[in-house]
Amino acid sequence: MAIVVHNYRWRLGLTAGEARYDALESRLAQFPVIGVPTITMEGDANGAPHPQPAAYRARFSGPYAHRLITGGIGHNLPQEAPNAFAQAVLDVTELP
Repeated sequence: MAIVVHNYRWRLGLTAGEARYDALESRLAQFPVIGVPTITMEGDANGAPHPQPAAYRARFSGPYAHRLITGGIGHNLPQEAPNAFAQAVLDVTELP
């Protein structure tokens, strides 16, 4: 529990992360743009802090789509919306 709570606080900038991982975090932040077909998904009831899809759209250079999954879906899409999640897996290869 303490690890999960700390992770949320860290992602919100409310606490410091593990300094020993700063160099790794810096490297991860510089990864290249993703060029494979991609579908990003968001539940309409996701209470977790997250950026708007337009904020990360530039990270994808290949075929791309974003889907908002409605019906009170949170941020665990495979569990809360398994059909929509599975459909995205099937659809990703058919993106224009």
